[in-house]
Amino acid sequence: MFICFLAGSSGEAQAGDMTINNSEYLGAEGYALIGAAFEVHRELGGGMSEEIYQESFELELGFRSIEFIPKGELQLYYKGHLLEKKYYPDLLVSGEVIAELKSVKALNAEHERQLLNYMRITRKAIGYLVNFGPLEKLEWKRFILKEYIQNETSVPYSGFL
Repeated sequence: MFICFLAGSSGEAQAGDMTINNSEYLGAEGYALIGAAFEVHRELGGGMSEEIYQESFELELGFRSIEFIPKGELQLYYKGHLLEKKYYPDLLVSGEVIAELKSVKALNAEHERQLLNYMRITRKAIGYLVNFGPLEKLEWKRFILKEYIQNETSVPYSGFL
């Protein structure tokens, strides 16, 4: 089961409107991630290639001392056999949050499925779709897979090499 929060865009919910004392699961990490995304979009605007935003976003996360792994390789298995195909999500942020970056006119269901697949493969509860494509606003969505919310008895698994 998953929950999607359409969190907004720069035209609807400014980063300053969020509280840093966010009590949601991994809320502070999400706040930091989206704050960095707003800064990249503020600096570059929309409409550039995804690769430009990927590199700029990685720099901004580094400027803010936010831990991340870019383009980490995920191994996949079928009935215990390692597949040759690998997945490469854009970022793993703070060791727990999958971030998938886009530069498209608008996010769609295919983008959501891609992120949800990455979240399931890595067993991560929180994921963000971040779209830098729109010219005047940053579009983003937060997803939660409740079955992967960690408690004291759960064992962390990243799936990253």
